[in-house]
Amino acid sequence: MNRPLTLASSVAGAMVVALDGTVLTVAQPTLQRDLDASFAQVQWTSTGYLIAVASLLVFAGRLGDRYGHRRTFAFGMLGFGAASVGVALAPGVGWVIGLRVVQGVFGALLQPATLGMLRAAYPAEALRRPIAARTAAIGLAAAAGPVLGGALTTGVGWRSVFLLNVVPALLFGTLALGGGKRSRATTSSAPQTPSETATESGTATSLDIPGALWLAVALACLVHALVTPSGPAGALGAVAAVVAGAGFVRHERRAPAPLLPPGVVGSPAIGAALALLVTVSAALNGGLFACVYVLQDDLGLTPLHTALVSLPLAASLVAAAPVSAVLLRRSGARSTVAGATAVLASGLLVLAAAPGTAVFSTGFALVGAGFGTVMVAATHVVVRKSPVESAGVAGGLQQTAMNVGPVLGVASATVLMGAAGTRSPLVVLAVAAVTALPFCRALPGPRPVAPGLPAAVPAAAPDPLGRPVPAGRSDAQHIVGAVERGSFGPCLRDDGV
Repeated sequence: MNRPLTLASSVAGAMVVALDGTVLTVAQPTLQRDLDASFAQVQWTSTGYLIAVASLLVFAGRLGDRYGHRRTFAFGMLGFGAASVGVALAPGVGWVIGLRVVQGVFGALLQPATLGMLRAAYPAEALRRPIAARTAAIGLAAAAGPVLGGALTTGVGWRSVFLLNVVPALLFGTLALGGGKRSRATTSSAPQTPSETATESGTATSLDIPGALWLAVALACLVHALVTPSGPAGALGAVAAVVAGAGFVRHERRAPAPLLPPGVVGSPAIGAALALLVTVSAALNGGLFACVYVLQDDLGLTPLHTALVSLPLAASLVAAAPVSAVLLRRSGARSTVAGATAVLASGLLVLAAAPGTAVFSTGFALVGAGFGTVMVAATHVVVRKSPVESAGVAGGLQQTAMNVGPVLGVASATVLMGAAGTRSPLVVLAVAAVTALPFCRALPGPRPVAPGLPAAVPAAAPDPLGRPVPAGRSDAQHIVGAVERGSFGPCLRDDGV
């Protein structure tokens, strides 16, 4: 696929998944009444999906590395759309739960591919803007989801919310299947770059099925333990997660071709970025969970008023995405993430002490700005630092962090609210965000420049043929007759971001 279609597909895939989760939350009470379901059964419409996604994300990313991210994205989108239709037509809650698990399987296929396609289609130095656009789209989906879900559930019924994603899922899934065929037909006479080859046909990568099984069991048990922390089921899930996690580590150390390549798990920058993503997503979602109870139980707000008060979070998240791309270019990931994490922590502290709705809105804006910036910058580090041939696994790890973090945050907030009051999670999660700041040391700093050159011009470096490139010249490739002809001056098509 060409770059514009790749970016549009990545954005659409991210929005489909984000929108699905937010609209369902609003529709669940109506679903429970219409299907005469218990509260536990309704919970499993979300838990079953989450367990399926979290357990398969990394393996799905490895499938993309092996068979091509475009293919896994296409099958994921088409399957997700078909499962959504099935949920909308489900005759009972058991069917809804089962089809939500199927949705989770296909969601796991498409999510790492949305990042893997970007890594394969764009050069490393040009990833900031596509990742920022993808993050902004997720913010828009998070803001629009409750409104669309509430309107559809009230006016049409809960089944309609599952039809919301069907058209974009089928459209972009079909385009992804057809786009690869057209791409190969039009480029068959010219040699493909390694990135293009990875996008179209994948690489000869080992799947490591035993490692995938160990990791899937560990993550599934971990998520189940976090979702149901009390009772024997939660304790058993935690023990099983530890045992399976130990088995996975033991297997990976001995495997000749491990599921997690050394180039990914051995990178301090990628490890730090993943840890920060888990921390900030836990802080965001745990904080939101606590704020819902503070606003409705303590301040007496209605659900609609609560949603309106929290709108600055989504707005600032969307606005932070393009700004973070600029900050990354000028200051590097280290300073950008450190500053944004501090902003998020300060926003949580504002929420913890907020006396009224105006201050709550200010706190939400700070949390959204900090989270949006960290998400773009840390995701950029994970995707850029990973080898192209392991872009799917890197995307799977990023998505796993973004799925486990919220569950961890909500579980922590639930325990803290029962022990120390509704506002206590906000303070604890702010402290947790601050304690994660040392991870920023492992992130890359600003790009070095040669003395005397403007900051926007990289230092001189030899071209692919070993010849020196004069300062100020573009390092973009210029092809003449499918052959690199050397250095050229900057042109409008060069992307230095």
